[in-house]
Amino acid sequence: MALEQSRHGGLAMQRPSDDFLSSDPQAQRPWRRTGLKYPSLVALVVLLALALLALSYLPSPPTGDHGRAPLPHVAPASASLPLAPRPRRDVDITPCGDKPSNRGIKRHRGERQRWRERGAPSHSPCVEQPCKRGGSPQEDRLCFDGTVPPWLSEDDIQKMKLLTHGQVVSKSRVPAHGQVLRVRLHADGDTQPASPGKDCGDGRCGLIKRPTDLYEVVAFHLDRVLGLNRSLPAVARRFSSPVLPYSYTNSVPRPLIWWAPDVQHLEDTNNDQNSCALGWLQYQEMLRSHSVVPVAGDTACASIQRGEWGRLALFDFLLQVHDRLDRYCCGFKPDASEPCMEEMLHEKCRNPSELLLVHILVRRSDPSRLVFIDNAGRPQQPEAKLNFRLLQGIDSFPEAAVATLRSGCLAHRLLKSLYVDRELWESQGGAAGLWPLLQVLERRGQILLQYIQEHNLTVARDMLR
Repeated sequence: MALEQSRHGGLAMQRPSDDFLSSDPQAQRPWRRTGLKYPSLVALVVLLALALLALSYLPSPPTGDHGRAPLPHVAPASASLPLAPRPRRDVDITPCGDKPSNRGIKRHRGERQRWRERGAPSHSPCVEQPCKRGGSPQEDRLCFDGTVPPWLSEDDIQKMKLLTHGQVVSKSRVPAHGQVLRVRLHADGDTQPASPGKDCGDGRCGLIKRPTDLYEVVAFHLDRVLGLNRSLPAVARRFSSPVLPYSYTNSVPRPLIWWAPDVQHLEDTNNDQNSCALGWLQYQEMLRSHSVVPVAGDTACASIQRGEWGRLALFDFLLQVHDRLDRYCCGFKPDASEPCMEEMLHEKCRNPSELLLVHILVRRSDPSRLVFIDNAGRPQQPEAKLNFRLLQGIDSFPEAAVATLRSGCLAHRLLKSLYVDRELWESQGGAAGLWPLLQVLERRGQILLQYIQEHNLTVARDMLR
């Protein structure tokens, strides 16, 4: 009846529900023309079209082999640094002040994802642009293209250039160090001709160590970043000199450490890795009394400044170097494969009077400062086995080093510093390969800061730099 009234010109309005409930075939004719039975399907089609339109504007996935991101460079196993454990995620690190603003920088989401998958920081603010090429590959092994970090001195740079580019003219064995060679180097700019028979008193020599000791290069840069300045310059280098044995010229990078000609050694062949004989109990008494305990017939230890022990303890704790202050592994439970267990040194922990300090060295030209050698510590040492005995008796730490740890910039500054050594950088896979190791050092730094706070230890301004 309502439909008939409409045909005769009636103005009565139908309710929407009447159209759906009507059984009159004429009332359903408009929906049949569009191929739809219900108006709600129209809204569904519109939403689907909008969704397809939005998908068409999304960026395409990163390209590569078969659409996958390229894999990072993997160094040979023999040249790689020991794999460090992943740091805990609950570390609260202050944002690095070196990080520049990201304003105006657009990055593809696929690029950030690739960095995260490699375990590296999503953006490395402390690594400069690559050095300008143009010289020989050997000349490019050091990156000094206006990007020299401020913590590397001019003397450091000159010694690193000598170690990197110097021609090997002779070699000699080091007593009691079977896998270490001392080599004499000749640089292109030297005024005197190469002389293989000359000794190393002129500072033109270096120590080639094992490929597994590449951590010593990281230790050198850590020492400079912290402002300690007690370790000897070191670089990573591949050797091809016919003077060297074949095992040293197999294209595997090795650490080359500058040989300091005036390091003072004891004449005792059984204890020649020290400038003075110092026992653990004597060392602890010296720290408690704030003075130097005299050693009979020896004056080398008497000239060492008190602040040097804080430098040494901080450095050794971050690297977990046990050979100097705890070569007997008394500060943690060692594994059966540890040298201190194989040599039965750990048993002496029961009698502290038998414990001796090792590698306590000074230079004749500056006997008030310690010299840090053999710094290949333990990057893989887990947090449960961190050796806090290295910190025992220390009540003051250097201000500059502690400030760097507090800044939260240690890992980023190390990344920038290690970028200078292109041989190490490339052999370890660049930032992605080095970042896990640097995070471990950052984490240990935060643990040390917590130790300083809990024990109410002081921070002293450095008197000797």
